[in-house]
Amino acid sequence: MSEERTTITTDEAGNTHSHTTTYLREDAPRSSGGGVWAIALMLLVALLIGGYFVTQMSGAEVTKDNAVANAADSVSGAADQVGDTVKQVGDSVTE
Repeated sequence: MSEERTTITTDEAGNTHSHTTTYLREDAPRSSGGGVWAIALMLLVALLIGGYFVTQMSGAEVTKDNAVANAADSVSGAADQVGDTVKQVGDSVTE
C-alpha cells in the first residue's frame, strides 16, 4: 500500500514550492501466534474450575436441604409424641 503526501510552501517573495513524498508500506503477513492459544487455554481452564465449584456448591445445597428435611421430620415426630402424651393425660383425668 502506498500513500502520497504533498507539502506546499510559499516563501517571502511569493514563490510557491511543492514537495511530494511517497510512503510505501508493506503489510507483514499475520502469524497465528501462540498468544491467542494461550489466552484460549487459560479461558478454558477458568471455565472448568468455575464449573467444578458450581457443582460443589450444588452438592452443598442438596445436603443442606436434606438436613432441613430431617430436622422437620424430627420435629414432627416430637410433636406426635407430645400429642400422644397429652391425650393419655387427658384420658386418665377423665376416667
